[in-house]
Amino acid sequence: MGKLSGKVALITGSGRGIGRALALKLAGDGASLVISDLDEAPAEATAKEIRDGGGKAVTCVGNIAAADFGDRFIKTGLDAFGGLDIIVNNAGYTLDSVIQKMTDDQFQTMLDVHLIAPFRILRAAAEPIRLFAKKEAAEGKEIFRKVVNVSSMSGTNGNAGQVNYSSAKSALVGMTKTMSKEWGRYKVNVNCVAFGFIQTRLTTSYDDPASKIVIEGKEVQAGVPGAALSALPMMVPLGRAGTPDEAAGGIYLFCTPESNYVSGQVLLVGGGIST
Repeated sequence: MGKLSGKVALITGSGRGIGRALALKLAGDGASLVISDLDEAPAEATAKEIRDGGGKAVTCVGNIAAADFGDRFIKTGLDAFGGLDIIVNNAGYTLDSVIQKMTDDQFQTMLDVHLIAPFRILRAAAEPIRLFAKKEAAEGKEIFRKVVNVSSMSGTNGNAGQVNYSSAKSALVGMTKTMSKEWGRYKVNVNCVAFGFIQTRLTTSYDDPASKIVIEGKEVQAGVPGAALSALPMMVPLGRAGTPDEAAGGIYLFCTPESNYVSGQVLLVGGGIST
């Protein structure tokens, strides 16, 4: 029996990288998982790994920016496991450019992925959470639920070439603080983790095939220019990029009972970078 036994956790972008590492952590503590990814293969691979280890997992595949994704995502958790205890808005990517070269579509796409998609997911979760909380209060129970929004130090500190991404991630901090106030009465802890330099396909070199992401048939260039990538570790006080498992650890803190009296907070996970 783990500390999350009986809990249902939904994580976007959990077929790979940080989301996958977090899914495995939560499953190891007894949670049932809804694994979501843009592509079916990585989502099913993560779910299978959890099931092979004796855990419970289902998948919800698709583009989080689709208008119906939020409703479908929440419904998957309710239909499969009958609960809704942990929501992690983790999925995303970058579309970098300096402002004079950035198109309206580049800017809007980052808002859709990093801000509108989490909004739709939380909106879809609102009524089920209210009903669960009302029933539990009537029974004299105090049961805490968790929402963790994944931002970035580009959102908290700004980053040249990422006005679209930084703006969306900054707005996600505002969403976090607002929802912590709206949902406090339902015993929902709403917090945010802002990552620095973490080893994911968003921080690989442009030359790495992994930096190319295909979204609905369109290839998107993520990653970092080689010269910038070599300089990044020197900016980190701990001297290196964080691993996906280390990054997932920051989110994990907000998913556990130890954070039941922590809400509306932003945790920087950047190896010591603070400004």
